[in-house]
Amino acid sequence: MSDLSQFPITRRWPATRPDVIQLYSLPTPNGVKVSVALEEMGLDYEPHLVDFGKNDQMTPEFLSLNPNNKIPAILDPNGPGGRPLALFESGAILIYLAEKSGKLLPEAQRYEVLQWVMFQMGGLGPMFGQLGFFHHFAGKDIDDPRPKERFRAEAARLLKVLDGALAGRDWIAGDYSIADIAIGPWLNTLNGFYKASEIAGWADLKNVPAYLERFLARPAVQKGLKIPARD
Repeated sequence: MSDLSQFPITRRWPATRPDVIQLYSLPTPNGVKVSVALEEMGLDYEPHLVDFGKNDQMTPEFLSLNPNNKIPAILDPNGPGGRPLALFESGAILIYLAEKSGKLLPEAQRYEVLQWVMFQMGGLGPMFGQLGFFHHFAGKDIDDPRPKERFRAEAARLLKVLDGALAGRDWIAGDYSIADIAIGPWLNTLNGFYKASEIAGWADLKNVPAYLERFLARPAVQKGLKIPARD
């Protein structure tokens, strides 16, 4: 049995199954990327809820694993060389899990998959998140319309890029991959939780809406979107 006691995070979130991947997360767009990937890949794991309402992400135990105080993060007791591996940043975790499992990062499309993962990490996620803030959260009370319009326009542009790339394809890089797992949760959040898809030109898209429907129809996605379960 792996000894994870050297990792302070296990003091706040004890591992009841220390021989499997420990997931520290919250069902947000970034968080569910990893739970969906774990479900799709069939990797065994133990989820732990990092409750932002209780500022769990700011505790010394969580910061010992991710000094950037963001979810998700993982602790794999069976990392490279058989040694435990602590890892944060959802994109990095997706790549690591794909390489560990040998799934959802096909060698023939490896770099095409990775470019779309980076497209999400550097574009869709940040821009959709800012639009969500200015449209749905506290930013909606700011009188100056320019910040919201900046992120609305950029979100609309990125959606058009994605829409064009999906022409004639079911999945963004050919076969279903970690790129789709990166992108899908953010489309779902823009369309649902943020209620901002309409102002970003969703109705004019030819391919993205059906792409999101295909993603959400996958059983592993449906399960992963609810992990970790909220208290």
